[in-house]
Amino acid sequence: MHPVCIAIANQKGGVGKTTTAVNFAASLAHLGSRVLLIDSDPQGNATSGFGIDKTQLVTCYATILLGESSMTAAIIRSAIAGLDLVPATMQLAGLELELLDRPRREYHLRDALQDVLPWYDVVVIDCPPALNLLTVNALVAADCVLVPVQAEFYSLEGLAQLTNIIERVRTQLNPMLHVSGILVTMFDGRTRLALDVLQELEHGFPGAVFATKIPRNIRLSEAPSFGKPALLFDPRSRGALAYLDFAREWRAGLSSAPSEGAVS
Repeated sequence: MHPVCIAIANQKGGVGKTTTAVNFAASLAHLGSRVLLIDSDPQGNATSGFGIDKTQLVTCYATILLGESSMTAAIIRSAIAGLDLVPATMQLAGLELELLDRPRREYHLRDALQDVLPWYDVVVIDCPPALNLLTVNALVAADCVLVPVQAEFYSLEGLAQLTNIIERVRTQLNPMLHVSGILVTMFDGRTRLALDVLQELEHGFPGAVFATKIPRNIRLSEAPSFGKPALLFDPRSRGALAYLDFAREWRAGLSSAPSEGAVS
């Protein structure tokens, strides 16, 4: 079976994108999948979320894109069985200018992945909060896109721009790309605001919103400072359990045909 490559993307910061990448990947591994998490955000928060000291890294995602190291050389085993990580450092911040004049600049990640894909069931890519060349590389390499959206109205504003970029990548660079769905994060069903945002999403993107909602949870916020996913930090917390539920829902959906254009 060909591994599934999923990009977690939203150009708006603070929507739980990296939290989702780390805890979704950890949950999939916990459920028995072989998972590779690629940190493509110059902030390297997913890398820190696994307790990795970025200052000590010689190989990382940047050296892969520059052709200075292989994907194999950069992979680090995490504390969760079945979950590996390609870390990021601040070297990514200036990378876009270096890649601009290179041939196949949008395909660097896809090309680099080919040697390691047989080792994994799922590849999760944590995209930066920007629609730049790093995000385009992720979208070109991916089979599908997961869009985390915080349960507030400002989070709705950038969805049209993101879906336009996804459609352009699908048309010009990766015809297999589709939207896996929208994951509502930081959800508090007791508030009218959260329920109104959910209603707007379901009306605007019918069939694209996952049933699982990720609640506001202090343990999810605390876990990165301890260098652990929530499953290791507090496996019984509402946040950890919600991401496990979401991983189960996402895996169950793999047997269904992709909802082409559901969020386009």
